[in-house]
Amino acid sequence: MNEKEIQKTIEALKGKSIDMFGKDFLLTWEKSRDELDATFIVASALRALREANVSTKIWETGIAVSNFRDNSTRTRFSYASACDLLGLYVQDLDEGKSQIAHGETVRETANMISFLTEAIGIRDDMYLGEGDTYQREVAKSLDEGVKAGVLPARPAVINLQSDIDHPTQAMADFLHLADHFGGLDQLKGKKIAMTWAYSPSYGKPLSVPQGIIGLATRFGMDVALAHPEGYDLIPEVVALSKKQATASGGKFSHSNSMDEAFKNADIVYPKSWAPYDVMQQRVPLLHANDSAGLKDLEKKCLENNAKFKAWECTEEKMKLTKGGKALYMHCLPADITDVSCKAGEVAATVFDRYRDATYLEASYKPYIIAAMILLCKAKDPAGLLKDLMKRGTKRSMI
Repeated sequence: MNEKEIQKTIEALKGKSIDMFGKDFLLTWEKSRDELDATFIVASALRALREANVSTKIWETGIAVSNFRDNSTRTRFSYASACDLLGLYVQDLDEGKSQIAHGETVRETANMISFLTEAIGIRDDMYLGEGDTYQREVAKSLDEGVKAGVLPARPAVINLQSDIDHPTQAMADFLHLADHFGGLDQLKGKKIAMTWAYSPSYGKPLSVPQGIIGLATRFGMDVALAHPEGYDLIPEVVALSKKQATASGGKFSHSNSMDEAFKNADIVYPKSWAPYDVMQQRVPLLHANDSAGLKDLEKKCLENNAKFKAWECTEEKMKLTKGGKALYMHCLPADITDVSCKAGEVAATVFDRYRDATYLEASYKPYIIAAMILLCKAKDPAGLLKDLMKRGTKRSMI
């Protein structure tokens, strides 16, 4: 974008009704369409400013706490990149090295890490029924800290993945789709196949497929959810997605056929996840450190997974898509047949053809996270972005 185009992008915020200041970003379906659109606009503006070598540091000092309760590569580094983009120093909260290991309460931890903190990013997707609850407990503790005068300001809590939703991933995916198809308004009527795919592992969270169907149904898309019998998602999220599809003028279908979902699709998103009931069984075993019970559950799940090795994104299945040229998407890392595993989610030839596209898909996440933080912390986001342009501080002298 040139300067005029960046200014036009920022101006688009003026027509949006936004009530995000002083709040958190936990689930996409808790945000209005205007607020989702605003997040995309700010992310695009931040990306354009960086590409124009304009510094987007809105803080001279301050920290962003990074609390990853599960392993991560893309989201962890995207969060760090986003915070640095805005001028914040990232401090990891290692629970094993903190007083949490000695029984410190969530309320106490939340306040102790927040005296000079602007954002707290939390990834908590391991325990079904607990990740979103934990994030909200942190948020409530921050409210209490501000009310009591303990905290000078309230950090924004950003959901970096919970047991329910993965908003930073889903919204990065949709910014990728918007650029690919020529705008968010071009997504209406496009068919996206969100399907289960075989993996030689078990216990993968439900939040990615739920995040995709929960967001796609807000934009009038034709959403085809497919998985083998028994590999259900959280029922309430599926029901909500159906309701949202009706409200947006889109479609929502739910089947046990990968071929049916792929048929005439514009976008395919084959991704493994654990069955809803398995994730429920897993929680008490994890809490009890029941290694024998977990091994037994894993053995049963992998045996069941093996019945569905045909649920792979192959060249043959891609031929079922619109013109045989649907856009392949994945949150990464993908289980690639004969590359990362003997049999997996996607054939090597398919993945190789879309490798760069999936990397580009991932590249939007730092900007989405930065946009979420900015909108939750800035009273006048459009004015702030204009000030950054007017200031014109160079990001690099190279």
